[in-house]
Amino acid sequence: MAKRPTITDLARASGVSVATVDRVLNRRLPVRQETARRVYEAATEIGYHAAGLIKQRMRQELPEYRLGFLLLRGNDVFYGDFARELELAVAQSQRFRGTATIDFAASLAPDEIAAQMRKLAAKSRAIAVVGPDHPTLTAVVEALKARGQPVFSLLSDFAAGIREGYVGLDNRKVGRSAAWMIAKAARKPGKVALFVGSHRFHGHELREIGFRSFFREHAPDFTVMETLVNLEANDVTHDAMLDLLARHRDLAGCYVAGGGMEGAVSALRTASPVEMPVVICNEINAVSRAALADNILTMVISTPLAVLCRELVGLMAHAIESGAANAPGQTFLPFDIYLPENI
Repeated sequence: MAKRPTITDLARASGVSVATVDRVLNRRLPVRQETARRVYEAATEIGYHAAGLIKQRMRQELPEYRLGFLLLRGNDVFYGDFARELELAVAQSQRFRGTATIDFAASLAPDEIAAQMRKLAAKSRAIAVVGPDHPTLTAVVEALKARGQPVFSLLSDFAAGIREGYVGLDNRKVGRSAAWMIAKAARKPGKVALFVGSHRFHGHELREIGFRSFFREHAPDFTVMETLVNLEANDVTHDAMLDLLARHRDLAGCYVAGGGMEGAVSALRTASPVEMPVVICNEINAVSRAALADNILTMVISTPLAVLCRELVGLMAHAIESGAANAPGQTFLPFDIYLPENI
């Protein structure tokens, strides 16, 4: 029978004194967080019986932060997944004990989003928001910054130069990647459609810029049509896609740069064109996965939510602890690409 590890064994394994281990176990005197973590990791490695107690007491020593998050459409699968990953990232943070307050914007109206930001900020140490780039939101960020409250923009940047930081994808590269796939996968050059949620979403504007610039530089035989605004609504996207398919028999490709993917897929299933255009959408879920399997979608560009949320929560904690203007201005996450052959 193996000998049960003792406190002496733990001290040796963690490279500290027995007295230090005793302080970690019994909280007799303060111990640096790095030292406590070293003792905990050694306890886990050698199977010390009180490893769980050490972890619990380490968490009790951590500061408590309430973080606020404002996302879009609460009934959207993507934002539901986003909310769950944010809650998990806050709960699992190793640098603080936290509570995540997550709200969903009822509309894209800047005044309504601004009001929700103020309400959320009143009960949070720092907030992160998905919102349009609009002067009304910039004014809210300015007011919060003046009182030392960090604000982060998510997915689509706004209040640049004032907000604490942006966390999301490099949207210009996203747009160019969508264009590259259409140009490579289309049977022949033709018309190309592009949907954005709103011209006020900076991320959508950057995707449009990247999308159009690629065709100008590398595929001038394609014609990129006037950009369509779908308000990220599935019904609007569905009707507009049906209209595109009916009026443009030479439609070679389409990119839905924001939300509305489910509407595009339902329209393509309804119309069932003889020659399916190359269609690129965002975010992997049950609908987009099935559409890839059925060769309705050619590619899905997806946000790595778990990685994004861990990075964001760490930056928010850093901003709280270090003060304003101590987070990087932009944090770009690599995006995931799903094809029919890798789902």
